[in-house]
Amino acid sequence: MTDLENSQDHLSDVKNLLARHKLVEDLVHKQNLTELRRLLHQLGTEPIARILEALSDDDLQIIWKLVPDEQKEEILLEISDDVRVELVTQVKPVTRSMMSRVFDLHEGCLRQIVIETREDLAKAKPVWIDLVMPEDEHLAWANEIFGVKLPNPRDLTDLESSARFYVEDNGDVHLHSDFLLDREDDSHNVPVAFILNKETLFSIRSEELPVFHLQRLRARAESGYVTEAKDVLLDLYSADVEYCANALEAVYTELEAVGKQVYGSNLTDQELAMILAAIAGEEDLNGRIRRNLLDTRRALSFLMRGKFLSDAQHENVREILRDIESLDGHTAFLFNKINFLMDAIVGFVNINQNKVMKQLTVLSVVFMPLNVLAGIGGMSEYSMMTKEIPWPVAYSFFTAGLVIVGWATFIGLRFFENRKIKSLPTVTRRLSR
Repeated sequence: MTDLENSQDHLSDVKNLLARHKLVEDLVHKQNLTELRRLLHQLGTEPIARILEALSDDDLQIIWKLVPDEQKEEILLEISDDVRVELVTQVKPVTRSMMSRVFDLHEGCLRQIVIETREDLAKAKPVWIDLVMPEDEHLAWANEIFGVKLPNPRDLTDLESSARFYVEDNGDVHLHSDFLLDREDDSHNVPVAFILNKETLFSIRSEELPVFHLQRLRARAESGYVTEAKDVLLDLYSADVEYCANALEAVYTELEAVGKQVYGSNLTDQELAMILAAIAGEEDLNGRIRRNLLDTRRALSFLMRGKFLSDAQHENVREILRDIESLDGHTAFLFNKINFLMDAIVGFVNINQNKVMKQLTVLSVVFMPLNVLAGIGGMSEYSMMTKEIPWPVAYSFFTAGLVIVGWATFIGLRFFENRKIKSLPTVTRRLSR
């Protein structure tokens, strides 16, 4: 039996277990998860990758949590790009094992090396040292071994714009850039500090980012993808631009759905307020993307002006700048679309309010003549005019007259309103000419 047939059989088993997983709870639920985990432990890297590619987004997240941690990196290398981005975007909290990663070049690929002591770091010849909320001890090691002073991640947000890109007296190049982190419940920019120290790139940040994860996977999988520290830096900026492009596509999709909802049905003020809040969130994300792209352009321009790059790297930077230029047009278009949708929603809110005011106006017009007649009926002159008629009869006829006058006023208002509505198509045809 071929590997493809095996994957299809295992995929069927996984889907059956997932169907049971969604129907059961408590003890049976736990037993079903255990059975799923046991099945995944028996499979190799490639069958699991094929299974993940065939699952829906919800099922994909369920299965990914059950995959053994030691297999995840290898599976991400085998899986398709779309599914890889979906899995990597689910950023994990920073753990102690993730705080410091050291990479060197081995056979043209990045290779992560284990650093447990200061001596291990001193013996290494790293191309890239990636630090996520590092301990003070790790910062001290870097200062002692490489002679580089690394900033504390907590202080990266306090920098002035003039201190974001500079070269120290010893030749170290410092860049402080923002990288986008787009989550379903929260989107924000994470400040990252880069230091080019001779042949080593240091990156320091306070949160794990999908861009860095994707970069590590690509550089480990493709031989010759990077050849030196500056290649790693440029590829990180390129990956950030690609990540921003994916986020913009998500904004397009969300605004398209919102537009259909706004124009497709009559919505209450509460529903319109919720939609307005959702659009405001997309506007905030679009603004963060635009700011992030601006920051990336400034960093790349600094590298080009400083003559730190080779000819091939200069061409790579120009490609990235062209991508940023194209994305700028998309962000501007999205701002216009967001403003249009906001104006449309505010217009629909005004229409709903006008409907209420119209109902009140109709009531006031209907009761206006009735108030006049009711005032006349309460005068003594009316009693004198109807003194020959028993008062129950007189006031019964008077009440009936009020009802007839009110009904006639209401019918008259409806008649004139219908005439206006019928005249609208004619006006529309004239405007279209």
